[in-house]
Amino acid sequence: MRICLVAGETSGDLLGAGLIRALRQLNPDIEFEGVAGPEMQAAGCTALEQAEVLAVMGLIEPLREIPRLLRLRRSLVARWTENPPDVFIGIDAPDFNLGLERKLRSRGVKTVHYVSPSVWAWRQGRVKTIAKAADIVLCLLPFEKTFYDQRGITARFVGHPLADRAPPDVDTLRVRSDLGIDAQQVLAVLPGSRHSEVSRLGPVFADACAILAKKSDSLSFIAPMATPRLRDSFSVHLEKAGIADRFLLTDGEAERAIMSADVVLLASGTAALQTALLGKPMVAAYRLAALTYAIVTGMNLVKVPYFTLPNLLLDAPLVPEFLQNEGSPEVLASAVGDLLNDPDKRGHIAERFAKLRVDLACGADERAAEAVMSLVTRQR
Repeated sequence: MRICLVAGETSGDLLGAGLIRALRQLNPDIEFEGVAGPEMQAAGCTALEQAEVLAVMGLIEPLREIPRLLRLRRSLVARWTENPPDVFIGIDAPDFNLGLERKLRSRGVKTVHYVSPSVWAWRQGRVKTIAKAADIVLCLLPFEKTFYDQRGITARFVGHPLADRAPPDVDTLRVRSDLGIDAQQVLAVLPGSRHSEVSRLGPVFADACAILAKKSDSLSFIAPMATPRLRDSFSVHLEKAGIADRFLLTDGEAERAIMSADVVLLASGTAALQTALLGKPMVAAYRLAALTYAIVTGMNLVKVPYFTLPNLLLDAPLVPEFLQNEGSPEVLASAVGDLLNDPDKRGHIAERFAKLRVDLACGADERAAEAVMSLVTRQR
């Protein structure tokens, strides 16, 4: 059996690696190839291209990458049309993968889209493209399957791998000791995993931390950096804010950084859900490019009341979130300070997040693998 995959960015690479390992448990003889990152390659996928080539975002920013991405997609369509796999799995990266899936499906290849695009939140017209592109959509969140069921699209809720991996209990003091942190309180700062995110939020986060640092000598800061380039970029912002000496910057280790914290200040995204699954209160901010934001708001593309996943998954929002210029350094510092100064509120939030972790921990890798093998079996 031969399975081809395309994953975008680090999160897709991790999902792909878990899926590959689970599929191998069901059939050790499967051959894997595609666009893969280091984790998928370590799990046994032959890389035709690196996953990071798909790390583009927004509405306007990716335009300059379109020619390169179209060439890559054409080459994959040609390769997999000439030698069709038993199934193709597009992991996230919907702007790239849905078009690829549609072309392959029209040529008789069974297709899976793993991780639903946020069609329930914005650009809902994409659901028509998904219907034509994927034989089945594998959903990480329960309300996504409901959304697809209502539109006659085959989907399966598999749960979230982050919930499967999240420990039920976090020994915060032990993690701090392992990291060499000796402080009464710790704020973890995650300004994003892309250069565009850090360039927009880095200065704001650094200034917010400077305000907090002036109010408390017992507060320490830790920031996990996804790449050396992002570490260098954020370091510049910390130096300008005069707070570099209060920060511990780590290479990766986002999970440990979050576990060490009393509160987390972060760029909204996957990190927000990871933080919730680790039971940590947070303050979230996000800033889009000005033109992108103008298009999104002007065309009324957003269909949800919140932009952080925990708030969308909970009965009542527990994450203070600030979009664009709403998230000034003063506002962010105040929101973080409120949480740092209220242990009872932090405890309530942690209890609610623990219930969310249980709801999402379903054995995602194994359930996704079973769905894929079921599709292949029906085809045969």
